[in-house]
Amino acid sequence: MSTAQPVGLIGLGLMGTMFAERLLAAGHKVLGYDIVPEKNERLKTLGGEAASSGADVARRCSTIIIMVFSIDQVEQVVESDILQTLGPGSGRIVLCSSTCDPDRVAVLGEAATARGLRFLETPVSGTSQQCREGLGVGLIGGDPALMEEVRSVLTALYPRIYHIGGYGDGGRAKLAINLILGINRTALAEGLVFAERTGLDPATFLEVAKTSAAYSRVMDGKGPKMVQGDFSPEGHMQISLKDAKLMVEQSRNKGQELPLLETYKSVLQACIDEGQGHLDNSSVILEIRRRQSS
Repeated sequence: MSTAQPVGLIGLGLMGTMFAERLLAAGHKVLGYDIVPEKNERLKTLGGEAASSGADVARRCSTIIIMVFSIDQVEQVVESDILQTLGPGSGRIVLCSSTCDPDRVAVLGEAATARGLRFLETPVSGTSQQCREGLGVGLIGGDPALMEEVRSVLTALYPRIYHIGGYGDGGRAKLAINLILGINRTALAEGLVFAERTGLDPATFLEVAKTSAAYSRVMDGKGPKMVQGDFSPEGHMQISLKDAKLMVEQSRNKGQELPLLETYKSVLQACIDEGQGHLDNSSVILEIRRRQSS
């Protein structure tokens, strides 16, 4: 059975569309909006309702999920679509699922709360396909009581949720996880190319590597894509680079050097310079293949 009031969703990219699918499957109505008209049409084919604007979502939904690209866009949605539309003291629940600068999210959360919104940071660990399959992990920052209040929405999105801490802490955990994932993806790509160039069949080698001490879940999700050259996006390259830049900024603020991340970031940048920013982040293997020893 559907709930009486729809869950609002602003941002219908790969993750936003997956959110809509999971919410609808769990029995929630979904009212969504994206600035790209085709994405609104896609929502309708899934069984959701397309709103006329972000402000329309704010007016009609008591719980609003934001899944846009950057912190600038999150701040614009909160200020223009929600606060200017509803005014202070609306009591709307705002779930910020975008991966953003955690320090700015912390400031935004405090400011939004002071103006009468109920704000929760809710980024996800996992690709859109992993989350679609129920493997996503919710990393929650903010009031644990509010987390419990919206648990039915959160568990529809991700079956496993963890309260990490205050505003910004969910994003900090997400960046740390993505740092490990990004380096693992690049290591896998490098190992596959090395195996291939030393005369091994990469598909056979991948199956052997999965049973070895080198195994990681990255091999399950990204290994076949690398071997088959299937770079249909589950996590866009340009978003991975955005996250890597956030990691670098955070580490510099703390005085930490991240040498492996710097290498990973350079591989991402090279792929984007080659016009591959729209591909899946498993396409790092293309840059590994391009790099030749002198």
